[in-house]
Amino acid sequence: MDLIFRNVRIDDTQPLVDVAVQAGRIAEIAQYIATTAAHEIQGDGKVLVAGFVEGHLHLEKANVMHRKANRSGTLKEAIAVTAELKPTLTREDIRERSIQVLRALVQAGTTHVRAHAEFDPAQGFTGLEVVLELREQFREAIDIQVVAFPQEGILKLPGMQAMMAQAMEMGADVGGIPYNDVSPLEHIDFVFDLAKRYGKDIDLHQDFADDAEHMTIEYVARRTIAEGYQGRVCVGHLTSLAAASPARQAQVIALLREADISVMCLPATDLHLGARGDSHNVRRTLTPVRALRDGGVTVCLATNNIRNAFTPYGTGDLLHIAQLAIPACHLGGADDQATVLSMLTTNPAKALGLKRHGLAVGNDADLVMVDCRAVADVILDLPTRLMVLKRGRVVATAEHRRSVAF
Repeated sequence: MDLIFRNVRIDDTQPLVDVAVQAGRIAEIAQYIATTAAHEIQGDGKVLVAGFVEGHLHLEKANVMHRKANRSGTLKEAIAVTAELKPTLTREDIRERSIQVLRALVQAGTTHVRAHAEFDPAQGFTGLEVVLELREQFREAIDIQVVAFPQEGILKLPGMQAMMAQAMEMGADVGGIPYNDVSPLEHIDFVFDLAKRYGKDIDLHQDFADDAEHMTIEYVARRTIAEGYQGRVCVGHLTSLAAASPARQAQVIALLREADISVMCLPATDLHLGARGDSHNVRRTLTPVRALRDGGVTVCLATNNIRNAFTPYGTGDLLHIAQLAIPACHLGGADDQATVLSMLTTNPAKALGLKRHGLAVGNDADLVMVDCRAVADVILDLPTRLMVLKRGRVVATAEHRRSVAF
């Protein structure tokens, strides 16, 4: 064996186990593994979990808050501020800030990230090109899925439809933002037609509003079913669903389950930007995580933005996002808390189409050993990430001083 973790906790209801890694995969899990390894790690009862999966993040827009602030805290101003900054973002600037975020992700135990990379006729493909380059450069430390994200819309910008097709040729998946275009339904149709043409998955910024008046999620779900795209569509935000009547909400959730659409809850951004017009009894403006979960929908927690006009804080640590979500989404009950860790691991792995993710024999050895002794405490303790493995290779440690592999 290449590596063996000795006496680690992977399940609070079971005894400590050994976990063996060979050729980048989990080779064996047992109470005692008689085989020795070139590298053996004494866990002493500490927790070993699957690597965290960041399902929705904007790398190239991170860490620019100090350059121009969003004074009102509204989504409208966030979009305007970002549009003003984009022409000033050089290739080297984007690269430097993106690497800062990737280092933080790896140190925090994230082994996969889906990055929404923005482009348009005014700024060109600079951001997308940089993120695609980083995908190749750092593939040994973290897997980066890249989504072509048309922040300013598709239909309302001359040349944008051709740019979306070009982004597919460059190797991106299909993104979209129906609520920020001249015709949301035509926007959705274009996205599905493009995805089908190139055989790509779809990830939409969807129904990001405080009310349910203009929701198009039902249209997305029905189009997903009609195209046989079940399991290949994700939506982020979906805050409007929380404002729908109980009857409509239940209908939408049933439709999402049938379409096998995954939902990314983005609490850091949505709590910050939402309900800015409320004078009292201010709404939480979060997608209804518990109702989605209980309705059989794959629901995940993700970061979205870090220190920019959309989210003026953040570290890239998914455990911080989960700890925020526990009170904000009413996940503090004992039974609810037990479901939160999967929203950072197995749920987003399913949403991103990862076939070999999770603590099971045969899966990739994307693992994190944390400094706590109960799986139930991983989120509550915000424990130090003692060691992070990517396909069996140690890419980050917390020994003596924090270090990552790049």
